[in-house]
Amino acid sequence: MTPRTLHHRDILHAKTVAHVTRATLTTQRPRPLHTHDFFEVFWVQNGTVRHHLPGGPETLQEGDVICLSPGQAHGLQGKGEAAMVTLICLHPDVVAALVAQFPDLKDVAFRADGPTRFHRDVRALAALNQAAIALEHSPRDALSTTAFLLPLLSGLVADGGAIPADAPRWLAEACRAARDPAVFREGSAGLVALTGKAHPHVSRTMRAHLGQTPSDYVNAIRMNHAARALVTDTEPLAEIAESCGISNLSHFHKLFRARFKMTPLKYRQQFQRDVIQP
Repeated sequence: MTPRTLHHRDILHAKTVAHVTRATLTTQRPRPLHTHDFFEVFWVQNGTVRHHLPGGPETLQEGDVICLSPGQAHGLQGKGEAAMVTLICLHPDVVAALVAQFPDLKDVAFRADGPTRFHRDVRALAALNQAAIALEHSPRDALSTTAFLLPLLSGLVADGGAIPADAPRWLAEACRAARDPAVFREGSAGLVALTGKAHPHVSRTMRAHLGQTPSDYVNAIRMNHAARALVTDTEPLAEIAESCGISNLSHFHKLFRARFKMTPLKYRQQFQRDVIQP
């Protein structure tokens, strides 16, 4: 069955480049799926949602966020009576302008090869809902829409990107949980343990969907944690390394230099001390 196509000219009025809506979903299975000629962001505000895609359905929980590019087919179905989503339609020009200005955003959320999925915890979800309300009550022009999008998308870049929508649910959940210090201090073993699967299988799956090994993924999280600590407090390097779960300072230096192209001390000097007392 041919997907129905929604057009931004029928949804975005006057000079608006964004449309905010929220609704409780029915439990009716969507037939057929639909596409659109605009970008779309939606998240599960409450309950459980069945997200239908051409390759099959996936189950979304509260806090799951999905980004879709024009032409990507999908459909939504509530599971239970309290499934609610917030959905934002975005004019293609506003997203294109953002990507042109900030190339790091390319393929982070609005990928050409399919929807992307990421997760926000309770606190981050509350902030996202507040930002959506602010956008709803704004002129919804390019400025106010960009003000909404930048924190959302820049957070994805800092996180290393969203989890592709076709990644297994168990992998997406493990990657989200790996941002907890109690997990990343255990290194790749901590992430793999969350999956309940064999390390080689997890490694193959991560390479296929993320282009990274479990060690690559966890070490990126560790070094981002270290970088924040270096510029926000005065803890010795050994303590910062230990907080990352790395007891070998030489190994810590090697990982940090590989990610930031400078030593931890140089990073602290440049981004903490020289900023306050140049």
